[in-house]
Amino acid sequence: MGQQSLIYSFVARGTVILAEFTEFSGNFTSIAAQCLQKLPATNNKFTYNCDGHTFNYLVEDGFTYCVVAVEAVGRQIPIAFLERVKEDFTKRYGGGKAATAVANSLNKEFGPKLKEQMQYCVDHPEEISKLAKVKAQVSEVKGVMMENIEKVRLSVSCAFAPNC
Repeated sequence: MGQQSLIYSFVARGTVILAEFTEFSGNFTSIAAQCLQKLPATNNKFTYNCDGHTFNYLVEDGFTYCVVAVEAVGRQIPIAFLERVKEDFTKRYGGGKAATAVANSLNKEFGPKLKEQMQYCVDHPEEISKLAKVKAQVSEVKGVMMENIEKVRLSVSCAFAPNC
């Protein structure tokens, strides 16, 4: 995977970009910001394709994490990057100054962290892919377990209800 696979990232609160990083120039920054304005506020992951790039978003608890990647990279590495950034950002700023920070005020502090995470994901794609696969398997097992617990709960409550 080339150096240019992850090309731009930011963290925003609502529609206010708090920190961003890129070493490249192009219209991807304005496209990413335009998409940010239109994202649903619900916790979720979104990916949009445009001009050979993917615009990947992770929205959680009022914050949006974004990375623009070359389309050939796929989704796994950008989404893993977003999870890593969310974890790092939440550790540093959860319940703290991110809640009241103004636009771009965390660039100096968190911009270098975005760069670090981008570089790590570019330099270690096989590790990121393995980790993403393991997380997906854990989520799948967790889903099956939750279904089984619900079935047991229903059968137990039916055993005690006369008209079940």
